Amino acid sequence: MKIKPLNDRVLVKVKMEEEKTAGGIFIPQTAQEKTQQGTVLAVGDSQDIKVKVNDDIIFDKYSGTTIKVEGEEQLILKNQDILAVVTK
Repeated sequence: MKIKPLNDRVLVKVKMEEEKTAGGIFIPQTAQEKTQQGTVLAVGDSQDIKVKVNDDIIFDKYSGTTIKVEGEEQLILKNQDILAVVTK
């Protein structure tokens, strides 16, 4: 199945990172209170979108709509919910 976002929306694969505390306890991404990172999989057709496919982005934790595509969780975000592009 292929998903093509409409208008100013972006399809993102969320990067799941676990953080380890000093005591060796792993805190999953879902329990962390901070922004999240992901990779852009597809973009809508709006001229206002400043990201492109394969860009790594930072977005707010509670933004977007989660969907399942072939058993994998992905996120549909509005362009305005993207906070930054990660440069390498």
